[in-house]
Formats: sequence, C-alpha cells, structure tokens
Amino acid sequence: MNLNIIHHIAIIVSDYQKSRHFYVDLLGFKVLRENHRPEKNDYKLDLKLGDCELEIFGKPDAPKRVGQPEYPSEACGLRHLAFKVDCIEDTVAELKTLGIECEPIRLDTFTNKKMTFFKDPDGLPLELHE
Repeated sequence: MNLNIIHHIAIIVSDYQKSRHFYVDLLGFKVLRENHRPEKNDYKLDLKLGDCELEIFGKPDAPKRVGQPEYPSEACGLRHLAFKVDCIEDTVAELKTLGIECEPIRLDTFTNKKMTFFKDPDGLPLELHE
C-alpha cells in the first residue's frame, strides 16, 4: 500500500456563511471550489491550506457535537484539527486581533512542544502546535 499524504479532511458545519468567513477570511484558507447542492440541502466548500484540503459541508440541520475532547462524553470520530506553526505566540496574538480566543499555551507532554487550542464557530477544537 502506498498512502502518501492526507488529501483532505471533511467537516460538517451548521452555519455555512459563518464558517466560510472563519476559515477563509480569518484563518486564510484559499477557496478551490464552492457549490450549493439543493438536492442535499447543503453547501460544499473545498479549501486549500498547504498540501491538504479541507472540505466544509454546510448543513443547517446537522446535529450538534456530542462533547469536547477534554470531557468524557466525547464520541468516536474527528477529535480536532491541528495546525503546525513556526511561532505559537505570534499565531495566538494574530488570532486575538481577529477576535479568536485561545486556551493558555502549554507543553505537549509527549512531544515537549508548545501547543494550544481554539474553536471554530461550531465548537470544533482546532489546535496550534509548534
């Protein structure tokens, strides 16, 4: 088997316009494709960041997340997305200027690298990792 890299990650969001603004205008993902699919009552937005793509499906009737990673109620499935950054302090400061709050920076107990979390509009945890 020859699995080289992750091609894309797909997430479902409840408010398409709010999530589009968050990922494109605030976080800087580039739009590859954007389609309304009336037969599925959703929007599909393909975004690019580095070598990976993020598929966003806007479904206003999607059920809410079961829980957060810190809590015992978390369910199977996607836990969080993690982004590698050069300087976590600079990235946290930039997010703050955009109105996006992060948890306090801490050390990953396994890698000994700095990391922190923030959330997307639906509460999906997003990690910054040096």
